[in-house]
Amino acid sequence: MSKENKAKKLSEKEYEKKVIELSEKGLTSEKIGEILRKEGIHPKEYNKKISQILGDKYINPDIKNIEEKLEKIKKHYENNKQDKRARRERDRVFSQLRNLKKHFKKE
Repeated sequence: MSKENKAKKLSEKEYEKKVIELSEKGLTSEKIGEILRKEGIHPKEYNKKISQILGDKYINPDIKNIEEKLEKIKKHYENNKQDKRARRERDRVFSQLRNLKKHFKKE
């Protein structure tokens, strides 16, 4: 590799600014880390984790995915009241979400 291809190391403030900028685009912390590594910026070289930088904005990706799934099922069920399988799936996914929230609250 030539020296031109290597990215210069960012300062802590620049790194945090970049992470916040990417999070405003609606990306999860995992996707932000992926993008930064592609650019040659390795999060392990900095003191703070991406989730620590995001703080209150950080949403666990497991919970986020299940919430999206639940919304899709609820929307379908509202339009199709006769769909008993959708009602059962809605209850199952809601239970899954409740359990995950309880689990991550403990940590």
